[in-house]
Amino acid sequence: MTTLLVIAKEPLPGRVKTRLTPPFTPQEAAALAQAALTDTLRTVAATPASRRVLVLDGTPGPWLPPGFDVVRQCAGGLDERLADAFAGADGPALLIGMDTPQVTSALLTVDFADCDAYFGPAEDGGFWALGLAEPDPALLLGVPMSTPVTGALQRERLVSAGLRVRDLPRLRDVDTAADARAVAALAPHGRFAARLARCTAAAHR
Repeated sequence: MTTLLVIAKEPLPGRVKTRLTPPFTPQEAAALAQAALTDTLRTVAATPASRRVLVLDGTPGPWLPPGFDVVRQCAGGLDERLADAFAGADGPALLIGMDTPQVTSALLTVDFADCDAYFGPAEDGGFWALGLAEPDPALLLGVPMSTPVTGALQRERLVSAGLRVRDLPRLRDVDTAADARAVAALAPHGRFAARLARCTAAAHR
C-alpha cells in the first residue's frame, strides 16, 4: 500500500496564500489556507494508505486530524524540500500539496502495478501530485519550481529516467481569488467553500 505525503505550510497570516491579498486580508488568506489544508488532510485521512505523513513548515494545529506522522520540512528550495519528503518514504509514495481542497480519495487511490510514477498536472503549469513506486530524491533535485513549465520539466525528468508514467487529471491550484472561486465551485460542500463564502460576505459589508 502507498504512503501519502502532504507538504504544507502552517496557515499563518502573512506566510501563506499571499497572492490572495488583496482582495482578502492576510488573516482571511490564512483562514482560507487553513480550510484548504483541513479539507486536504481529511480526504487523505479517508484514503487507504500504509502511512500518512504531513511534511510541515511550522507547527501542527487543531486542524490536524489523527493518524498522521508529522515531519519537519528541510531547508532549501522547493525541489530540495520535495526530494527530502520522498527520501523519508519507505516504499511507494504519493505526494500532494495543500492547494487542491477539491481532491478526492478516488484520485489519491493509486496502484503502481503497471506503472512507476503518477503525475498530476496543475492548470498553472506546475503539478499537484507526484507518485513514485520507488522514491528517488534525484528525480526532483534541480527541477526549476514555480514556473509555467515546472510540470512539463518534472514529467520529462521522470520519462528520461525510464519510468512508466501514468497521468492523473489536471487540477487547479488555489493561488488567486479567481482560483479560489473556481475551486470552491468544484467542492461546494467543503470547508474551503464555506470559508470563502464567509470571507466574500465580509468583504461586501
